[in-house]
Amino acid sequence: MQTSLIRAVPLVGLAYLLGSVPFGMLVARLFDRNVDLRTTGSGNIGATNVARTLGKGAGILTLLLDAGKGTAAVLAAYAIAGTGDPLVPAAAGGAAFLGHLFPVYLGFRGGKGVATALGVILAVSPPAAGILVLLFAAVFATTRFVSLGSLVAAAGLTPSMLLLGAPVPCLALAAGISVMVFWSHRDNIRRLLAGEERRFGR
Repeated sequence: MQTSLIRAVPLVGLAYLLGSVPFGMLVARLFDRNVDLRTTGSGNIGATNVARTLGKGAGILTLLLDAGKGTAAVLAAYAIAGTGDPLVPAAAGGAAFLGHLFPVYLGFRGGKGVATALGVILAVSPPAAGILVLLFAAVFATTRFVSLGSLVAAAGLTPSMLLLGAPVPCLALAAGISVMVFWSHRDNIRRLLAGEERRFGR
């Protein structure tokens, strides 16, 4: 355990810095240098606002990059700590996720973390990631609410990991991600309850 913690310290720091990279803003500037996502659309730096502002191509690229940084952080931790030690990869994944929510490069005001969370879970448990994608797709296809699909997927994350027999560090990671996704979507929840949430494509 002590060795794991010693290994985790630098990895967690690097994972946080990687997670803090605001790919949404970089992609937006690539497509249109005059666009600042923080003052455009919903004001969010994530893939949904990028897609609404600059088109689906830019949104998909942002989604892949945001998910990729979560996956990269976990895989790097596995490569260094070994696949038999789930603590370090779980800590690195959590750090990358928190980096997206609270990026040091943007004054700790980031995105909602859904894509990065997906990338983290994809590296930790591909079957669980598959379940989350199916949950999101089913809700989104029915309602066209990105936020509601994200919330349902977040709610299903910990039970899915539990059913798949994930180790304790990964279950703790899943629970933490679920809570923080709900927290980051608190305004969306209020709008959903008030019937004011915007459907994707409108």
